Amino acid sequence: MQPMFDRIALIGIGLIGSSIARDIRKLGLAREIVISTRSQHTLTRAEELGLGDRYTTSAAQAVENADLVIVSVPVGASESVAVQMAPALKPGAIVTDVGSTKASVIAQMAPHMPDDVHFIPGHPLAGTEKSGPDAGFSGLFKGRWCIFTPLPETPAEPLARLRAFWEALGSKVDEMDPQHHDKVLAIVSHLPHIIAYNIVGTADDLETVTESEVIKYSASGFRDFTRLAASDPTMWRDVCLHNKDAILEMLARFSEDLASLQRAIRWGEGDKLFELFTRTRAIRRSIVEAGQDVDVPDFGRHALEEKK
Repeated sequence: MQPMFDRIALIGIGLIGSSIARDIRKLGLAREIVISTRSQHTLTRAEELGLGDRYTTSAAQAVENADLVIVSVPVGASESVAVQMAPALKPGAIVTDVGSTKASVIAQMAPHMPDDVHFIPGHPLAGTEKSGPDAGFSGLFKGRWCIFTPLPETPAEPLARLRAFWEALGSKVDEMDPQHHDKVLAIVSHLPHIIAYNIVGTADDLETVTESEVIKYSASGFRDFTRLAASDPTMWRDVCLHNKDAILEMLARFSEDLASLQRAIRWGEGDKLFELFTRTRAIRRSIVEAGQDVDVPDFGRHALEEKK
């Protein structure tokens, strides 16, 4: 494949950034990859893994003459990164991000972007509970959605170039306004993680059930929650703080539904319970049919059993 960009700068090289780097290299999407991260230890590891061509702890140095800049940092660090790199951005450069909240990222970054730079906020809906440059892998974005929340004044040409880039990585691309994105993600991503953190925390706080019993007898339900609850704490702290309104709205809805479920259990309302559980099974089938998961009984854990 012909390179789509001469130089791509990756600011942040965790799970998402390192996966992008691997795909750029594998697919030949850039002539040069420049990697920047604040931590010298992380930067050294990225160099050991051969993820880029040049490495620096300076975001400003990294973006010099870059045609595409991808910011992959916790959303709370977005403004700091924007301030650092803004003076060094080349005219006509495309700047995008991968943050899980969009209204906050736009509020933090857009005021610092030069007028001759195309800032296109983005969010690839892909990832695992792992973090750091070692966690990334080629193909992470294949078949997954990447959502753009472009600013109204964004020209069609840079938008088309960025779309083509994500499609080359295997993503399906959609567009929506930032507030709608944040509400959608609050229910499909942020709330499930918060519930997982809370359930695992509750188990850890129990005095009548020992930690060894929780670990030893973990059935698939609790085990699945621990996967979500193992996600990067810095990232999820920032998500909660920067998508606060949408998350609180979804938590309120969840609390109301939970109270209704509590009443149904208390009063033995079997029909109501059966109706809810039947309705939710249909959602699972729809997710599998949409290609967002596979219909394997234990989420693929049979592969783990075969290794034993």
